[in-house]
Amino acid sequence: MTFIIYTITEVLKGVPNTILISIVAIMVGLCIGLIFAIIRLKRIPMLSQLIIVYNSFFRSTPLIVQLFIVYYGLPTFIIYLNKQLNWHINPDIFSPLIIAFIVFSLHAIAYLSESIKGGLQSVDADQIEAAQSVGLTKYHIYKEIVLPQAFAYALPNIENQFIMLIKGTSLAFAVQVTEIMAVSHVIANEGYRFITVYSVAAAFYWLLAIGLEYIFSKMEKHTTRYLETNAI
Repeated sequence: MTFIIYTITEVLKGVPNTILISIVAIMVGLCIGLIFAIIRLKRIPMLSQLIIVYNSFFRSTPLIVQLFIVYYGLPTFIIYLNKQLNWHINPDIFSPLIIAFIVFSLHAIAYLSESIKGGLQSVDADQIEAAQSVGLTKYHIYKEIVLPQAFAYALPNIENQFIMLIKGTSLAFAVQVTEIMAVSHVIANEGYRFITVYSVAAAFYWLLAIGLEYIFSKMEKHTTRYLETNAI
């Protein structure tokens, strides 16, 4: 029992980084993903094709590989730039946590841009035409009509992606980020009680997922009422 309490106490220390990485990634993913989705829908030459390639790469390659590419590749790239441009940037300027922020954000952008694109396409074109007929600007049409509805339609996919990010942070220990899995790995190796420690870790991930599901269920109730009201 004492060991379980000790494990829970220690694993708790990794929870903040797990949550922080996920929140940063989801926020960056939503912001840039929206821009990517609009570019795709507008079919802007070159940019649309580049985004398609970007999304394909990050959706088709393992997250652990993406982590290793950036973790080992970014310092090498900085050293190359220092030599070529006579810069004096410290290649170690990016901590493992910053690397995790970058990679998980890039990963989230690829998935969320597709979800947001689907949400935007779900908005009834008749509403946009009606708004244009009464003289609303494109800015107000997007702000007041398109984006709220697109977000409501995309919310289930956003929830799934958030939970996937929470679980995906377990890979960040491979690049020396202290999160739930990293702390669990150390304790398990020290005490040789792998089942106990990893069961505690699994419980933490489960609780985080349940918490997210509860929050999103409340959000979905509000967005459902919004969609029903808007459809009347």
